[in-house]
Amino acid sequence: MRLVKTRQTIRIAAFALAVLCIVPAMDLAAQTLDTYPEYCSQGDSSTGAKYLICVPPPGQWNGDLVVYAHGYVSPYDPLAVQDNVIDGTPISQIITSLGYAFATTSYPKNGLVIPDAVEDVAELVGCFKTTKGAPRNVFLVGASEGGLVTARAIEKYPDVFNGGLAACGPVGDFRKQLNYFGDFLVLFNYFFPGVLEVGGKYATPRGIPEEIIRRWGTAYEAAVREAIEGSLSKTRQLLRTAGVPAAPTDSETVQTVVDILWYNIFGTNDAIGKLGGSPYSNIGRWYSGSSNDILLNLLVKRYSADRGAVDKIQTGGYQTSGVLQRPLVTMHTTDDPIVPYWHEPLYTWKALLGGSALRHVNIPVVRFGHCSFTEAEVLAGFALLTFMAGA
Repeated sequence: MRLVKTRQTIRIAAFALAVLCIVPAMDLAAQTLDTYPEYCSQGDSSTGAKYLICVPPPGQWNGDLVVYAHGYVSPYDPLAVQDNVIDGTPISQIITSLGYAFATTSYPKNGLVIPDAVEDVAELVGCFKTTKGAPRNVFLVGASEGGLVTARAIEKYPDVFNGGLAACGPVGDFRKQLNYFGDFLVLFNYFFPGVLEVGGKYATPRGIPEEIIRRWGTAYEAAVREAIEGSLSKTRQLLRTAGVPAAPTDSETVQTVVDILWYNIFGTNDAIGKLGGSPYSNIGRWYSGSSNDILLNLLVKRYSADRGAVDKIQTGGYQTSGVLQRPLVTMHTTDDPIVPYWHEPLYTWKALLGGSALRHVNIPVVRFGHCSFTEAEVLAGFALLTFMAGA
């Protein structure tokens, strides 16, 4: 049986390497399918989350399970299974076509949900065992926020998961990630005053006016696009001072600004509510990269963090430890404008300090974009994971 598994891993790796250079890179896209093959089932867990479980027909299942942890979903959206798409193919179909069973969960709620999501993916494995039988190996794969969920779950539940693949996740320092988003919003308001404002109230890391949230898609997103397209010079200064990788084209530059602001607009109030305050602070921070850094740092708005929110991030299950008993493979595009690549060296350092350097491998993908992987790259990362796990 081990020989069969080894051959299968080799086939996955060979397939990945064979098509690596011919498959165009595509972003992970959210997907909720109306229908699934008859070997898939959906339901609600005890936590209130919605789940999807797919087991290939008899004779086609290799006995292993892949659990998928999805990325961030707006807290204003309804709960739904997120069967993300790579190169036009839902992840559930990619996984089951390789002979693996597949399971995913919506998590109990949307928005900032990392600690709850870690518990939910572990419970999903228990649900699978109860309904389908015990798998031989369980691998956890996650992207974006799900990448952090994956890293935390592998660290916390080595008895549940045999290994994990964390793609484009904020695995290095979650508070630094929130500060990255907050800096961008503060700097946007400096370079483009009045765009994200209603009734004298600005969108800030201390809170987003409900009117801006409600009318983002009908008014404010368009206002943002008009402002940045009207002054690409200011836009480039914004990106430099915020530490955002340069996009290859002007259209991608505009979309990058819109995308980062989207996380601020829809995520800030939710995070403040769940953390018990704002974790953002730019007190003492020096911004550079503008046409006049002295004026920028003199006039930019300054905010201090709420101590309780910072403490909750540090101790409430949002930060990785780097201590691993099971293998963890991380993947990241080197020019990721949403979750910066600097998370990877930070996690590598954590793993080294935690005595887990041999259980962690990072795969850098030289490309602009957030989670902009090809199917072949993901399969190559997964093949490496199964090899490290001895599966």
